[in-house]
Order: sequence, then structure tokens, then C-alpha cells
Amino acid sequence: MSFGLVNVPVRLYSATENHDLKFHQVRESDGSRIRYKRVAQADGEEVAYKDIAKAYETDDGKTVVLTEDDLAALPNRSSKEITVESFVPREQIDPILFDKAYFLEPDAMGAKAYGLLREALRESDRVAVVTVSVRSRMTMAVLRVRDDDDAIVMQTLLWPDEIRASDQLDHLDEVSEPKKAEVSMARMLVDSMSGDFEPEGHVDDFKEAVDALVEKKISGGEVTESPDEEDEADSGEVVDLLAALQRSVDRAKKGRGEDGDSSEAKASSTKKSSAKKPAAKKTSKRSTTKKAG
Repeated sequence: MSFGLVNVPVRLYSATENHDLKFHQVRESDGSRIRYKRVAQADGEEVAYKDIAKAYETDDGKTVVLTEDDLAALPNRSSKEITVESFVPREQIDPILFDKAYFLEPDAMGAKAYGLLREALRESDRVAVVTVSVRSRMTMAVLRVRDDDDAIVMQTLLWPDEIRASDQLDHLDEVSEPKKAEVSMARMLVDSMSGDFEPEGHVDDFKEAVDALVEKKISGGEVTESPDEEDEADSGEVVDLLAALQRSVDRAKKGRGEDGDSSEAKASSTKKSSAKKPAAKKTSKRSTTKKAG
């Protein structure tokens, strides 16, 4: 990360994680997973992954196929540097532009410069507008300091043309001006319901209910063992190599009548999983840090 002539070596960690519930589609009678095949719309023939190309569809419905050479010739401004372009008032960034959030962590050599930038952002009540390469594509982002945290957060921004115009709403112009008495009453209601935002007080009751339901079914023995034996690699899906090896070992041991649980592979899998979430581990040490929204 660079601002002016100051360079700060940093590491980038995702600041959020998705806890959305994911349900698989299965055949009700035996729990067998439903798989989808890639087929061509023109004739219904299945298409091998190696024969699939990328295409761009224009606004008028025309399809233009792009080859690997076409894609390689496109501008690629990939860079590992986060470059500060300017410092702007925090309120000038419309929250609708915010996209993905990342924690920036300094290495030992950059700790002092990191602290300098953090305090400069706090004292000025500004955010730093930066350019950064994310997944090989340059994008805008802002650096800001959370009020309850010591970490600098980098938040990528949507491009202006990705924000829909409110004039697309059909009935917005039908909203009439309220009467003064109505506004006064509304203000009284707002005052009576005013308070501080405490995200911990909001609970995902649907997820909790699903977890309780699943646990109840497991306790009652309502568990279906899928009869599927198909290798996931043959289905065209990307699978984790270690997980695939683990299943192979367990299957071989089961065939010999041995215990299918490989503790060594499990330990390796656990280490790999822990390595993927350094930010979550770091955040959990802070008793004052709130859960990222």
C-alpha cells in the first residue's frame, strides 16, 4: 500500500464470510443428489468443458464469442499495489457504492507507517480513495477506519454505471408531501423508537430454526445415506484434492473392514481450513470487536 512516498507492506484478508444456508436438491426416496449437465440450447447435446468458450451478449441480443487470444489481448492492469489517489470526506461516499470488505494487516516492517495512515484517517475524518487489483481486474476502493476497531478496512466500490437510477421506479413520483401534523407525529414515533444500533441484538431466527430442525432429525435417526458413488471430478465440478484423497482412503479402508476415519488426513484438512481464515482468528481475540456487517 502506498500513499505519497510512504510504502506500507500489508496483507489482505476478507473481512466478512457468508453464512447463507445452502440446500442441496436430492431425490426424495433415497437422498441421491441431483446433478446438472452442460447442454447446448440448440440441440440439447452435452458439451465437454474443454469445448466451452466465453461469449458476450450485446444489449440488442447479439452474441459475440471471445477466444482465449481475445481475452489475453485485453488490458490487464494487474498489480499487487494499493495506490492512494486522494483523501475525501467520508460523507461524500454514498454507502450504495460499497461492495466487498477486506481487513488490511501490516507486517512487522510496516507497522509504524500503518499506524500513521490509520491516525491520519481518524483525525481528518476522511477516507482514502485507492485503486487496487482484485481478481486480475483493477477497481476503485476506499480505505477507512472502523470506529470500534484498530484495523484499516479496504472496501471495494461499485462503478457508477452499476448503480441503477431511481427514475426506474414507477410510482415514486406519486408520493405526495405529508401535512405538518403528520410529520410532527412521525417525528414523535421516531423519538419513541430511537436507540443505538446493536447488531448482536438481531438474530437470524430462520437459520437457528433450521439448525434446530436438522439436529432434531439427526437425534431421531432421520439421516439418509446417499447411494451416490459417482466421482465428483467426472461431473465437471472443481473438488478439493485433499478431500478427494480422504474419501478414497476411507473407501479403501471400508472395503477392508477397517475404520474409515483417517485422523492424519483430518489433521491436515483442519490445518488447511485454519490457514484460510486468518482474519477470523485475529478478530476473535478482540473482545471489543463487533461482528462485521
